[in-house]
Amino acid sequence: MPLEPGGAGQKPGLRWGLSLFWRTFFLLALLLIGSVLAWLQTLRALEFEPRAIQTAQQIASLVNLSRAALIHADSIARVSLIKTMTEEEGLRILPREPSDRFEPFDNDALGQRIAAELVARLGPGTEVANSVNQQEGLWVGFTIDGDNYWMRTDRERFNRTAGRTWLIWLLTAAALSLVGAALIARRINRPLKELSFAASRVREGDFDASTLDETVATSEIRAVNIGFNRMTEKLAKIDQDRAIMLAGISHDLRTPLARLRLETELSVSDADARANMAADIAQLDAIIGKFLEYARPGKLPLNSVALKQVIDTCLFSLRNRTDLHIRLDLEDDLSVLADGVELGRIISNLIENATRYGKSVDSGIAELHITARARDKWVLLRVRDHGIGVPPEQLPDLTKPFYRGEAARTAANGAGLGLAIVEGTVSRMGGAFSLYNATSGGLAANIKLRRAASH
Repeated sequence: MPLEPGGAGQKPGLRWGLSLFWRTFFLLALLLIGSVLAWLQTLRALEFEPRAIQTAQQIASLVNLSRAALIHADSIARVSLIKTMTEEEGLRILPREPSDRFEPFDNDALGQRIAAELVARLGPGTEVANSVNQQEGLWVGFTIDGDNYWMRTDRERFNRTAGRTWLIWLLTAAALSLVGAALIARRINRPLKELSFAASRVREGDFDASTLDETVATSEIRAVNIGFNRMTEKLAKIDQDRAIMLAGISHDLRTPLARLRLETELSVSDADARANMAADIAQLDAIIGKFLEYARPGKLPLNSVALKQVIDTCLFSLRNRTDLHIRLDLEDDLSVLADGVELGRIISNLIENATRYGKSVDSGIAELHITARARDKWVLLRVRDHGIGVPPEQLPDLTKPFYRGEAARTAANGAGLGLAIVEGTVSRMGGAFSLYNATSGGLAANIKLRRAASH
């Protein structure tokens, strides 16, 4: 039988979800990235066409000037002119042969737009290439009086630096925007995270560690913090008054109960009547003790406690009982982080509950099985009886104060606080408590406590 609870009464797991910080950050990031992309498209539309036309105009001007100079120069001056253009302007004019092999100009959108603009300005038959006969450069093919020529110039005249500059600036702006979004989301999330932490501390009864800053600059957050602090102070005062009231009740009731017990034993001659009256007084005293135990506030100091030693101590006073059979199945050297006295009370409560309500209908004997196993950083302790169990719909209510199930499990008198005390004490020790019906019959109580180093 696994130690983990199963079947009816098992609580569903929490649904995974993003925290407020990540939700806010992703929302701001999507908005900023969308804005950056929109600006990128706008800049491309506004800058792409003018730059393509300007580049084509510059290249076409070079071609037209070179063609005009060559047309109006005689053969001797043409050679000198071509030499001067090569040395001074970096322009080479070469005859275009049918066997020339050339690589077409850039196939991206900007390159195609420039090539189309050059064809429109220089006329049909114009060729634009990246290389001719494996010589790289910006090559433009044109005609002079029916003769074909190549003009080669440096690609630096066609500079894409402006486009890359815009892209770099946009990426920088996007990165800075995401950093800003993270800072904004963190600033929004921090007060809520502090409030959530303080609320969890209040839930655990630690009122001193739940004070929020009342001097923050944001007026709305300051108002929330002030209201939360006043509420916490009020709850702390109520909790303190409750502890004082219960201590007073315990003192004021137990003193006359002790006198009443003494007077009963001295004044009542009938032995049976005296025993019944003493039992009633003892039950009243036990109920008062349960109330005080349930109302005990605050965190517990945790130490390394040997689990087997605590269980053996709890079972020592039960060794002579004929209506209780206990079977132990404990791993060796198991130690837990707990308060030894409170852990003993927990186990005693569970044993008492199983003894009262877990007896077999046929034999009238309570069969109790106590199991403990180590699971990573935790120790799982299970106390199980072999009685008739509990209707599944009643399982969630068994740990409620003063709740009593069906009559079959409530034959004994009590305050209805035993399992509520167990759950509250386990929670104060940083553990978890659950109840479920075993598949082979009986009620099983699971306790999960943090594991400590073995003694």
